[in-house]
Amino acid sequence: MLRIPPIPVPDHESSSSARAHQGRLTKPAGSLGRLEELSIQIAAIQGTGKPNVTRKAVVVMAGDHGVTGEGVSAYPADVTPQMVFNFLNGGAAINVLARQAGARVSVVDMGVSVDFPPGCGVIDAKVDHGTGNIARGPAMTRQQAEQCIERGIEVAYREFDRGLDLIATGDMGIGNTTPSSAIAAIITSFPVEKVTGRGTGLNETGLAAKIAVIKQAIQVNRPDRNNPLDILAKVGGFEIGGLAGLIIGSASRRLPVVIDGFISTAAALLAYEIEPGIKPYLIAAHRSVESGHHVMLEKIGIEPLMDLNMRLGEGTGAVLAFHIIEASVRILNEMSTFEDAGVTDKS
Repeated sequence: MLRIPPIPVPDHESSSSARAHQGRLTKPAGSLGRLEELSIQIAAIQGTGKPNVTRKAVVVMAGDHGVTGEGVSAYPADVTPQMVFNFLNGGAAINVLARQAGARVSVVDMGVSVDFPPGCGVIDAKVDHGTGNIARGPAMTRQQAEQCIERGIEVAYREFDRGLDLIATGDMGIGNTTPSSAIAAIITSFPVEKVTGRGTGLNETGLAAKIAVIKQAIQVNRPDRNNPLDILAKVGGFEIGGLAGLIIGSASRRLPVVIDGFISTAAALLAYEIEPGIKPYLIAAHRSVESGHHVMLEKIGIEPLMDLNMRLGEGTGAVLAFHIIEASVRILNEMSTFEDAGVTDKS
């Protein structure tokens, strides 16, 4: 039986204090827009009028997908473990952007098809060696779906115990836009065609075949729309379930969670369906070019900070958003008030 940790209610006294302080800073009230609201949100999450986001991490969860056998990706499944080693060696886009942001990168094996050598730096939370082919049957068992969530929560606790103020979600898994589109279609009730994009760069023929595979997966597995664990088990992925658990576990520790792109948002949508209390802890980093991304964001009810035509994953958009989030907190904590600066306030 899956046990979900209690999610604390954000501290409204801290948010009120931060909002009042924003009103005393040397600027017209509200003139910094989302920056002001971000700092107030983080104050409420952390339970302090002076929030801190110095210690930052991005957790990249990796898993393989049996559905790649249906030709839904432009890249072979071998790329998943190869990219994990690239993360460990510091050579991927996420590593570059994390270094710039002063964030650590934690790489988690949730279900890659190969085993990584001990001591290589990968966090071992493997549920199985890749999911089943969802076009032919379920991705995983109900027990495995629960394990994904539980192990994701455990990773969140591990990261928190290392010292952390702000966490971002990242993913790696060739073929994982296919289960993400299936999750989006099932939960939002949008047609598969409206929530399915080109992933790693499919042409028109490849996109049409991908849409057909997702429709077949939904028809074959018949997931229960009202049961997020059944959806995860029937058409999900190990890294998607792990990220859902990471989000829930982070919220239970009062950590702001920066959600990356399409796959991370599919995980956030599952987490939200499991425990709606996580919503105040979510910050949507950006709007992906994947067609179903905005549909899932709207379903959760969160507005992205950026739109840069990105579709890489790995947590890249989320780590870019770290700069905006840190700027919002620095404004709150470091900007002078009218009184301190000797500047005349409005009449």
